[in-house]
Amino acid sequence: MAKAYERIADDLRQSIRAGELKPGDRLPSETKLAEEHRRSVPTIRDALRLLQDEGLIEKQHGRGNFVRKPRTRVLRTNLRHQWEKDRARETEEERQQTGATEHDTGLGVDDLVFYASYREIKASEEIAKALGVPEGTPLLERTYRTRYAAENAPFNLVTSYLVRSLVESNPDLLDETKEPWPGGTQNQLYTVGIEVGRIEELVSARPPTPEEAEELELPPGTSVLILRKTTFDINDRVVDVSDVTLPGDRTEMLFTTPLERW
Repeated sequence: MAKAYERIADDLRQSIRAGELKPGDRLPSETKLAEEHRRSVPTIRDALRLLQDEGLIEKQHGRGNFVRKPRTRVLRTNLRHQWEKDRARETEEERQQTGATEHDTGLGVDDLVFYASYREIKASEEIAKALGVPEGTPLLERTYRTRYAAENAPFNLVTSYLVRSLVESNPDLLDETKEPWPGGTQNQLYTVGIEVGRIEELVSARPPTPEEAEELELPPGTSVLILRKTTFDINDRVVDVSDVTLPGDRTEMLFTTPLERW
């Protein structure tokens, strides 16, 4: 037999799914819900916590509990890399029309808010191994955040590592104020004579850190996908390593592998 808080959660869940409580609506106060259901406030809190864990509602400090608005979903496909390469040699006007995030979300350029931060660092043992360079090699670390203007949380958390000596011949590539760069990394590499030959992506999953959960506004219990993207040039040299943290509640990944015909 269902417990009292489970029955209360089920009543609220049905109201949300039936559209009686719409995304963005504030739920009645805990005290009012307790009166309506003739139960204690702690029982109501258990019911609300259950709905929070399901991602149906969210608690806003000092304001109450609200029906959670569906977040913009992102469909990330491996075909995006060829799409980016096809655009790398287009005119700047053409490249400015759309970017990878617009490609993945269906949103327009004007719908997005973009942030980039650059800094120069020395390669750690782990990153040096991934890039195939000696530990301590000067790198350009680039941090990116892109979000839908109507939402607060970014689509993902991105950190990219470039070997400084590979890109310093174009000073614009060391300047974060040039972001967002039309055509993205593949065009940036093209400006210094580098053609991308292949991209490897390794995907794993884990619970988020507290900082990741807060920045991505993840419901309790939601995992993150961790993507290590390694970019090779046509001579099989690693030219970029990127770590992407993707929210598991609104990210879909589609892998398409063309097969040669017999």
